[in-house]
Amino acid sequence: MAGRPGRRDRREEERDEFDERVIDITRVAKVVKGGRNFAFRTVVVVGDNKGQVGIGIGKSRGVPDSIRKGSERARRNMKRIALAGATIPHQVIGRHGGAKVLLRPASPGTGVIAGGGVRAVLEAVGIRDILSKSQGSANILNVAYATLDALLQLKDVKELAAMRGKDPAEIKPFWTRKGKSSDE
Repeated sequence: MAGRPGRRDRREEERDEFDERVIDITRVAKVVKGGRNFAFRTVVVVGDNKGQVGIGIGKSRGVPDSIRKGSERARRNMKRIALAGATIPHQVIGRHGGAKVLLRPASPGTGVIAGGGVRAVLEAVGIRDILSKSQGSANILNVAYATLDALLQLKDVKELAAMRGKDPAEIKPFWTRKGKSSDE
């Protein structure tokens, strides 16, 4: 049985390298013939702080079980996000249900200007400088999915430059560009 502990250790190491955040725990009820059956629905965000993020929903009679289910689903649904250093390459708007989230790149030192579900998703991805505005629905699940939708719309700077037929340096945010020297 020497192989089994190694597998378990590898899984625990893999679990430790991810940033896991529970952003919502809600009690839900199912009405049945004998009354109501109560359960808990949790929304979990998992990211590696290097450009990957996933959102998972878990539902169970107990809170710990629903968190475990949500984190497993989030790990399975992880997506790669195009980043530009510690921020995003361009402005983008994400929508899901009634929620609408605007994300704008920010200069270094700005921090994560976001609240609730948006902040959890952005920090799990590894973004450290960004401006955001959540509009429409305040439902935390829809806001988290709208944020993920916005992040999935992002294009890499090189890809964007190739599409527009420009130099990648022209498309980068102004604070990353090299300043013009005085002899030019």
